[in-house]
Amino acid sequence: MAEDIGIDLGTANVLVSVTGKGVVLNEPSVVAIDTKTNKVLAVGKEAYEMVGRTPGNIKAIRPLKDGVISDFDVTEAMLNYFIKKLSVKGMVSKPKVMICAPTNITNIERKSIIEAAQKSVGGEVFLEEEPKVAAIGAGMDIFQPTGSMVIDIGGGTSDIAVVSLGDIVASKSLKLAGDVMNQDIVDYMKQTHNIIIGEHSAEKIKKSIGTAKADPNDIQELQVRGRDAVSGMPISVTINSGEIADAIHLSVQMIINAAKSVLETIPPELAADIIDRGVMLTGGGSMLKNIDVVISDALTVPVVVSEDPLENVAKGASSLLEHIDTTKKPQKKFSLFGRDK
Repeated sequence: MAEDIGIDLGTANVLVSVTGKGVVLNEPSVVAIDTKTNKVLAVGKEAYEMVGRTPGNIKAIRPLKDGVISDFDVTEAMLNYFIKKLSVKGMVSKPKVMICAPTNITNIERKSIIEAAQKSVGGEVFLEEEPKVAAIGAGMDIFQPTGSMVIDIGGGTSDIAVVSLGDIVASKSLKLAGDVMNQDIVDYMKQTHNIIIGEHSAEKIKKSIGTAKADPNDIQELQVRGRDAVSGMPISVTINSGEIADAIHLSVQMIINAAKSVLETIPPELAADIIDRGVMLTGGGSMLKNIDVVISDALTVPVVVSEDPLENVAKGASSLLEHIDTTKKPQKKFSLFGRDK
């Protein structure tokens, strides 16, 4: 019997869950390629370590941009590598696969995601909206006639949705999330400190002292190494958490504004439910310090960060596949972007 697979095909990371086993793989969405031979040299963690450190003939590629496939062949190679790495026993017959995508992708983008999965894994492929799946993975019962709101801040996109009776009532997807915040930090360091840093360094700064709201009583400092923007020589500077809050302020505000615009479109009954039930934050971006406080203050509703924000989408995909397998309910309820299977 095939073990069905849920895939969170993220811009920053790919997570794979297997029904009954939970998340079995979590690796960066990066592929290193020799540009002379087009040969794949490394995938995942190994390729991520090469970003910004490769010679001219080796290129570290992120084949997913803003939550969708930007390089089909490289995405297929990456998925092939991850699926083979799993060596899931029992995969004699073709498994069901559920892949999650942002809410506003085009038909062409949907088709490319499905084709990549079919070529890599085979079997029946389901495509489902990320915030809905994230809500399920976070433990929210979205099939009740009550409103639930989820904000999924990933690497490439931030997806905001209000869900009721198992479907999305209102949603918004922004091509703004963790990667843009990293670039905010890169730009800030150059403009304010005349130091040029790379993507890796920006990510480390964000994880170490990043915050959405600076606490005057808890200012953290970090020494950052990079290249002097004027002389080109290696230098180091000391920065603090308040500076990072300033650097990413605009991006955080844009996510808040998108959440407000979703709330403004829903029926008052659902708005009342969200006042009672609050908002669930998920995705890697929800791990940014104080982001729940900032969003709660702006929306004037309770905001909670989910227990396993990085794994919610992959876990939710697995849960949906199990539900499809174990009930007699028509799959229309789980139809993908409104298409019956």
